[in-house]
Amino acid sequence: MYGPPATARTFTHSQPFPLESGETLPGITIAYHTYGELSADADNAVWVCHALTANSDVADWWPNTVAQGRFLDPRRHFVVCANFLGSCYGTTGPASNNPATGRPWGLDFPRITVRDMVRAHQLLARHLGISRVRLLAGASIGGFQCMEWAASQPDFAERLALICTAPQISPWVAALNETQRMAIEADPSFRSDDPAAGRKGMGAARSIALLSYRGSTGYNASQQDREPDAACFAHRVHTYQQHQGEKLEQRFNAHSYYRLTQAVDSHNLARGRGSLPEALGRIACPTLLVSCSTDILFPPAESELMARYVPHSQVAMIHSPFGHDGFLVESDQLNELLLDFMK
Repeated sequence: MYGPPATARTFTHSQPFPLESGETLPGITIAYHTYGELSADADNAVWVCHALTANSDVADWWPNTVAQGRFLDPRRHFVVCANFLGSCYGTTGPASNNPATGRPWGLDFPRITVRDMVRAHQLLARHLGISRVRLLAGASIGGFQCMEWAASQPDFAERLALICTAPQISPWVAALNETQRMAIEADPSFRSDDPAAGRKGMGAARSIALLSYRGSTGYNASQQDREPDAACFAHRVHTYQQHQGEKLEQRFNAHSYYRLTQAVDSHNLARGRGSLPEALGRIACPTLLVSCSTDILFPPAESELMARYVPHSQVAMIHSPFGHDGFLVESDQLNELLLDFMK
């Protein structure tokens, strides 16, 4: 049920990997995808950081991006996307075997942070011979990773695209994540060592998360009942919520989802770097800050805030009724913005 897509490659770092929590993993494996060919001078790389439950196959989950004429054109660029630490798609996480026990880590897997994810990917970049990328791009928690990378290694990216994201977690987002974890914890199986532990709770958590991804505008635009005058207690949107929860139940691991929402809550670019303006000021490269007009998870005000302090930044807007998911749905708008930025 879990594991990387068939075409993923893996990199193994066999040395101990210390975490921000103070714990140490005995080693890590990272699953990743590449598209196109790295040039002889290693100067045509583009790195994509993915969002919460995506995998390293960016062509699969980000429609109409990895293609000729798009901003991830594999004829022009060497595109890299790596599955982040804590996931269940081939990179070390709760679904991986703990070498000490020979069984999946489960909830024994330590808490991780976004910075831990970035440090793991920096190891992969060195393994691939990439010291600089033309573009570092990510949306949502992918944007968290990108800004952490740009702040910790300012010379890595020539250009940076931060899409539907924020420099630190708001109480609103943290509350949503805690509510999802409460739903998972309410599943009696969650604390067992069964590989399917917490599956139903995770389905409920996904249903909660979708409300913040789309918002009322997106739901009201796409989930109206086909027979609005029918007197009944069943609505089209009920089956949509159930179906989306069931889909995640079939493809993801609840212990991983739990740890990843905690990693999201760890995000604060300013931690250990003084104030937020000081932290954002460490981002040295030209930066495109993209918002979606109806995003209630990371609203446009987040990009406007970052633009005040990121030295070489510009803001852009995706216009869409589909909220946070606009970066997935409105591929033509996003492609136009990024192609123009990359020129």
